[in-house]
Amino acid sequence: MSRQAGKDDAARLVAEVRAALAEWRRAGVEWVAPEAWGRPAPARPETHVPGPLAPEPVAGPRAAAAPPPPAPPPPRAPAPAVPARDLFGFPVADDRPRRRGGAGLFAAEPAEPPAASLAEVRERLGDCRRCKLWTGRTNIVFGVGNERARLMFVGEGPGRDEDLQGEPFVGRAGQLLTKIIEAIGLKREQVYIANVVRCRPPDNRTPEPDEIAACQPFLRQTMAVVRPKVVVALGSVAAQTLLGTTRGITALRGKFHQAGDYRVMPTFHPAYLLRNPAAKREVWEDMKLVRDALAALPKEE
Repeated sequence: MSRQAGKDDAARLVAEVRAALAEWRRAGVEWVAPEAWGRPAPARPETHVPGPLAPEPVAGPRAAAAPPPPAPPPPRAPAPAVPARDLFGFPVADDRPRRRGGAGLFAAEPAEPPAASLAEVRERLGDCRRCKLWTGRTNIVFGVGNERARLMFVGEGPGRDEDLQGEPFVGRAGQLLTKIIEAIGLKREQVYIANVVRCRPPDNRTPEPDEIAACQPFLRQTMAVVRPKVVVALGSVAAQTLLGTTRGITALRGKFHQAGDYRVMPTFHPAYLLRNPAAKREVWEDMKLVRDALAALPKEE
């Protein structure tokens, strides 16, 4: 073999080795020199090859793991519920109707058994000590009027004169109520009159929630015996107790509301009219609606 032929063979061999190395690199195979055998192969930068042509991963040091995502903040505790209050600061129930179009006093079926008469309701009430009002009362003020009245008035609570006499609406406010009743063509003896609470609050203050709750079963039983066709709620406390609403009397008056099986007309309390005579005009408008509603009823046998 000539020297030139040896050179040509060597060049051809180098070219073949280089071509093989290039093919290995394209296939993702790393060539390691013999002197490095037995040692881990050096890391090579990863090249992203999309799709199904991506080569098998080459052994080497793993990339650093990504830090874990931050933990979510703990859930906030719900804010404590704040009871709704009326314009007097008095806690009342919400304004959502619950049963047969009504709420409040008739939000659920009564727990107490029905009474056959008002005398039975009075007997159940007894010498009531179900709330703190009994400590300052002179008399329990139960109710008065026609046991089968078509029209019933519900006030807030007894005043001084009522506490002394044991009868609702006998003071100045009661005398004004009698005139209101006569103005729509009725007599006091033809209607029934009661209050939300049956004992006088100290200094005629607004009845408190526990006091109203203690008396509610007896007001409910009284109405179930009388079965009035129309109920006039005198003042905010009476209207909110019957209807289970947070709204004040100014917003409620002037239209009928449904409370259980009863049509309720809220209007201003006679005691309010004594302090604000100009409001008598609004009460007269309310009472004309009451008069018309009663006139539209079928005649009694």
